[in-house]
Amino acid sequence: MTSESTSAAVRIEPHPDESRLGILHIDRPPVNALDQRMWDLLETHARSLHGETAYSAIVITGDGKHFAAGADVKEMVDLSTDAFDRRNRVLQNAFHLLATAPQITVAAIRGYALGGGCELALAADFRIAGEGATFGLPETTLGIIPGSGGTQRLSRTIGVARAKDLVLSGRFVDAAEALNIGLVDQVVPDADVLDTAIERALEYARGPIALRYAKQAIDEGFDLPIEQGLALEADLITRCFATEDGRHGLHSFLTDGPRKARFNGR
Repeated sequence: MTSESTSAAVRIEPHPDESRLGILHIDRPPVNALDQRMWDLLETHARSLHGETAYSAIVITGDGKHFAAGADVKEMVDLSTDAFDRRNRVLQNAFHLLATAPQITVAAIRGYALGGGCELALAADFRIAGEGATFGLPETTLGIIPGSGGTQRLSRTIGVARAKDLVLSGRFVDAAEALNIGLVDQVVPDADVLDTAIERALEYARGPIALRYAKQAIDEGFDLPIEQGLALEADLITRCFATEDGRHGLHSFLTDGPRKARFNGR
């Protein structure tokens, strides 16, 4: 898949050295506030990932100094209630499609990840933050609530009590606190964020198709009764066994030893 324009505010481009890794850019200076045009683009790109076979991993990054400073409030204030509901569901669906995409996703977060920007980060499988990153869901200070997955994914990520603290207070947290409460997985110097995220994502991009099935088993099985989760797991391991990667990996273990297999993602 290629981006429709190198200047688009939301675009996916292949990594120059590894075509199986895509980079999803958020690019609307100065703080990458998400206007409604970008909501539509996010939904379109996220939906396309579900039918995408070229990419095995995706890095999500904000161009410039910030990841994303949330939705553009100026566009929201004059909407009718019905119009707001329709538009909000576009962004919520975009993030749901991104969270459930088969690719392994890594968010590279510098600067602001606020409101919708924080919800975008929460939709990723992993989050790498710069030391100067700032996180928050300040919607309650505007008289509304997070509406694009924030109340749901945050509690599943950091626990109910901590999620209530952040959402009900609307307070911001720095990178150190975000790491301490489990909101991010790693903190590095700001200058190293994108490279670190790409390095991690390359491990997944070059891995077997089994990574997709493992992600599916964990995500879909999380809320299932254990018996249904085990049935899902049994079905997915059989699918892995039937792939070229599965056959190659097993034979490589016997002939070359562990961790020597080179997978083609099929």
